[in-house]
Amino acid sequence: MTELLLIGASGLAREVLACVRENGQFDVVGVLDDDESRVGSTLDGAPILGPVSHALRYPEARVVACIGAGSARERVVARLGGLGFPSYRFATVVEPSVRVPSCCEIGPGSILLGNVTLTTGVTVGSHVVMMPGVTMTHDDVVEDFATLAAGVSLGGGVRIGRAAYLGMNSSVREGISVGAGSRVGMGAAVLADVPDGETWAGVPARVLEPAAAVGGAR
Repeated sequence: MTELLLIGASGLAREVLACVRENGQFDVVGVLDDDESRVGSTLDGAPILGPVSHALRYPEARVVACIGAGSARERVVARLGGLGFPSYRFATVVEPSVRVPSCCEIGPGSILLGNVTLTTGVTVGSHVVMMPGVTMTHDDVVEDFATLAAGVSLGGGVRIGRAAYLGMNSSVREGISVGAGSRVGMGAAVLADVPDGETWAGVPARVLEPAAAVGGAR
């Protein structure tokens, strides 16, 4: 069985642990976290082994970043890359209830939890996190490091930008784009394109924080 290291002693890591233990896809070696005070303790029975850089000490193990914020996941992945960690060692975790049609693609390092739905022609980038009950319909594109919280629904032909965040039970109308680094609030109904770096909320969704107010998307 393939060995797996989880990065980040988080709630998401606990969910991934439960997922991989259920499907038997991986043998979890342990968790890496930069909080020194947690080293030597456990997370749901998995030992916390040391900082993120210790991934290099386990050459046979695959790795998945269990960090909720896409921008933080991106920093960790970039840090590992700078240490010489090869990209092929990032694992993709898909909960057993999720059916991935052959016409859909999921990039390395992504996490799809229970009852995520992909219909046809869906493209999911690398290091994307999708919480339970996310629905993606035809020809949706979700770019790298995006995070879709529980119950998010995307109409057909939607594009979600790099490191964007969609809150619980939000929905995006068909053909709409949500820009890189943007945030969509819980329960929002997005009916118009969201520019990079903005925060939108409400029904219908409206801008709360323009990009200029938050320093742009990156």
